[in-house]
Amino acid sequence: MPDPSVPLFLNPTAGRGRAGKRLSRIEQLFSEHGVSVSAVRSRASGDIEAQVTEHINAGARQVIVAGGDGSIHETVNGLLRASTGASLGVIPSGTGNDFAKACNITLDWEQATRQLAERMAAGRPTRKIDVGRMNDRYFANSLGIGFEAKVTRVARAYQWPIGDLVYLLAILRCLADGVATPELSIVIDPDDAAPLWRGPVTFASVSNGAWVGGMFHMAPMALNADGELDLLIAAPVSRRRALALLPKLLRAAHMQEPEISHHVVQKIIVTAATPVESHLDGEVQALQRKFDIEILPAALDLL
Repeated sequence: MPDPSVPLFLNPTAGRGRAGKRLSRIEQLFSEHGVSVSAVRSRASGDIEAQVTEHINAGARQVIVAGGDGSIHETVNGLLRASTGASLGVIPSGTGNDFAKACNITLDWEQATRQLAERMAAGRPTRKIDVGRMNDRYFANSLGIGFEAKVTRVARAYQWPIGDLVYLLAILRCLADGVATPELSIVIDPDDAAPLWRGPVTFASVSNGAWVGGMFHMAPMALNADGELDLLIAAPVSRRRALALLPKLLRAAHMQEPEISHHVVQKIIVTAATPVESHLDGEVQALQRKFDIEILPAALDLL
């Protein structure tokens, strides 16, 4: 007989260890609402993704993830790679919680757990959420190429319990090294004579949700249920100019700056002159040159 409980996936180290410490209380809150859950702990990078696929292929119709954007990234990839679909519940317990913000899920993890348990107990209908795809990987919230990805890599190396400020610290560290400007070609169709962009960039950011790195309101217009992606391209800037733009990114006041261009897209192909850094939902990817990017409308059922 299949296990009737809903698998609850978590990375005990997510949110600088917050997710693991909250598990017993999360289980208690679900139990109080008559929802049976069974914890599945991540043992290594990629483990949640593999376990999600395994549980769904074994018959799970609902899965829950308690963690940050990295844990959600793995869960979404595992879910969409499974042979059949399942609905996803999210309890934000990470550092940035960008996906939770995009879905209007409260960042109060106990309240989020109560609300999710109530919806599941009442059999409430799910919400349809778009998912992005880059080559053979899915992303729930955002994709970044260039400086944004470098900042993500540096931020991941810090273990200090300072929350979103880790990304601000990483930006300052990266600026000290200078602002690299990789050469990119960005097209909607490879046969297009006029690309959207051809030349050096500070970064190219593709957003399904409005926030990146917890505190940066990168794409304030982005909605993750509109069937579109928001592409922001930042032209090359000096370190001084980057510092001047930084507070504007925090309060979504950067959209009218001359270095920033915005495009609403459903599919693009990005080609770099040399292999460049990138991230998906804050997860650093291998260096690569070609990025086939598209939106998958209503691909995710959110509990």
